[in-house]
Amino acid sequence: MSSLRIAIVHDWLVSMGGAERVLGELLRCYPDADLFALVDQLSEKERGFIRERSVKTSFINRLPFVKTNYRKFLPLMPFAVEQFDLAGYDIVISSSHAIAKGVITGPDQLHISLCYSPMRYAWDLQGQYLKTSGLGAPCALLARLMLHRIRLWDACAANRVDRFVAISHFIKRRIHKAYRREAEVIYPPVDADLFRMGGQREGFYLAASRLVPYKRTDLIVKAFSAMKDRRLVVIGDGPEASPLRRLAGPNVKMLGWVDRATLVDYMQRAKAFVFAAEEDFGIAPLEAQACGTPVIAFGKGGVCETVRGLDDPCPTGVFFDAQDAGSIVDAVKRFERESGRIMDAACRENAMRFSSERFRAEFAAFVGRAWAEFKDDGGLAA
Repeated sequence: MSSLRIAIVHDWLVSMGGAERVLGELLRCYPDADLFALVDQLSEKERGFIRERSVKTSFINRLPFVKTNYRKFLPLMPFAVEQFDLAGYDIVISSSHAIAKGVITGPDQLHISLCYSPMRYAWDLQGQYLKTSGLGAPCALLARLMLHRIRLWDACAANRVDRFVAISHFIKRRIHKAYRREAEVIYPPVDADLFRMGGQREGFYLAASRLVPYKRTDLIVKAFSAMKDRRLVVIGDGPEASPLRRLAGPNVKMLGWVDRATLVDYMQRAKAFVFAAEEDFGIAPLEAQACGTPVIAFGKGGVCETVRGLDDPCPTGVFFDAQDAGSIVDAVKRFERESGRIMDAACRENAMRFSSERFRAEFAAFVGRAWAEFKDDGGLAA
């Protein structure tokens, strides 16, 4: 594989999230690969994972106000990603939860899409996004029309992919539902060297994520604001930050963005990590478990594959069944009654099933097999 030219295409680089951590491992797999992204607005303090390599960006990156309003350029993104010139590469790997899989490749190029999810706001979560967007009726109608057009393009773009890799069985089902394509499941990695056990447990609960609507951090804040005798720390930044501060009671501490070392410190000391999203995979709950910290999570999506509930002989967390504040309150109380069954060592052991080394080995082996089969088939995907 060392003689092959490889390109990695990522949706956008604007903040450090779960997809960017996976991208970092892809770059470790293929240190000589060229990196493309529609937008690159990463701050200097967040650029370490791309290892000082240059990023080839689209024209959108040069438009005004793109750093804070890149999502508003979504209608331009399908056109922009199709303008990347990838003709000189043997293998193209798209790292995609939105647009990147729409790159155009030739019949002698293998395109593998590491798919974090079909575009959530264009497919099954469209209603949830529109509900939390605050758009008036005329704007909401225009948004629905725009998302309809994006959905048609996205279905067409999926046909350009030779092989799909899904980050969970949950996403494998989503890929089949949206695109009628099969996918290989390779779980993303957790950095078990950075997120490790240590420190003394304290009496606070922790939530940490980008503060965007689908993460449903608002439900966690509402739940703990109603439980005034329990403390919650919220780590993260995003468009929901100001509304959440207004919503938070005096027992809820909003820290905003913190560096990785500070995040690890809070995860090591938290009583439990609280997670309310219907997530594609959910690296943050795994990072908490790697620190030996139990998880209280909404029991739907990829988290069901990474957290062991109370029905397991070695549980690592507690699930709640509905995305509402009352269900979170009940789950916290259930956790406090059953917390003696959840051992720090069991949480750590569970997280170790998702190591970085395991991800790199599985992904590289998959790419090797896919390339061999691609060439054996004369350039036709299986």
